[in-house]
Amino acid sequence: MMTLYSTVTCPFSHRCRIVLHEKDMDFQVIDVDPNNKPEDIAVMSPYGRAPILVERDLVLYESHIINEYIDDRFPHPQLMPADPVMRARARLFLYRFEQELFCHIGDVESKDQKVADKARAVISDNLTVITPIFEKQKYILGDDYSMLDVAIVPLLWRLEHYGISLPKKAAPLLKYSERLFSRPLFIDALSASEKMMRK
Repeated sequence: MMTLYSTVTCPFSHRCRIVLHEKDMDFQVIDVDPNNKPEDIAVMSPYGRAPILVERDLVLYESHIINEYIDDRFPHPQLMPADPVMRARARLFLYRFEQELFCHIGDVESKDQKVADKARAVISDNLTVITPIFEKQKYILGDDYSMLDVAIVPLLWRLEHYGISLPKKAAPLLKYSERLFSRPLFIDALSASEKMMRK
């Protein structure tokens, strides 16, 4: 059985919980308090933070690495494209999500109001830029739900919680968000704390 060390409000841990639920497999989630981390977290990850996946002698950290391993190990349903070209494009999208969206989450939670407001504006602008994708297709890669949707949905779920507002022209993105939120497996993957993030 796989064990996922997960923080209950962490968007990166949330990604991994979604993939584990999508694969419909047996797994154990151990909640990690970021303010009172067990000592073995520092042993398992040089960064000392969740998510961390443990399976027998294998220890993985960083959400994208964990999720690609799970997808390779349990290929049904497949979340990364099988075609090498599409897989490379998907990885570029994942990289862009980190560089343009998720890297600003720490600043959004900053006690410095100017820093937080700037981060919110950057995330809002960068989400608005990708909105045209959803005017013509159901998911990021087309008609099929993929790892890209898994990667971005924790942020979309937290927009209100983070105080990030989107302009009217982002309406197709918000409709896409609602499609993701309505997936039963997404709902199953939410922690009690995450459920409280949206009214």
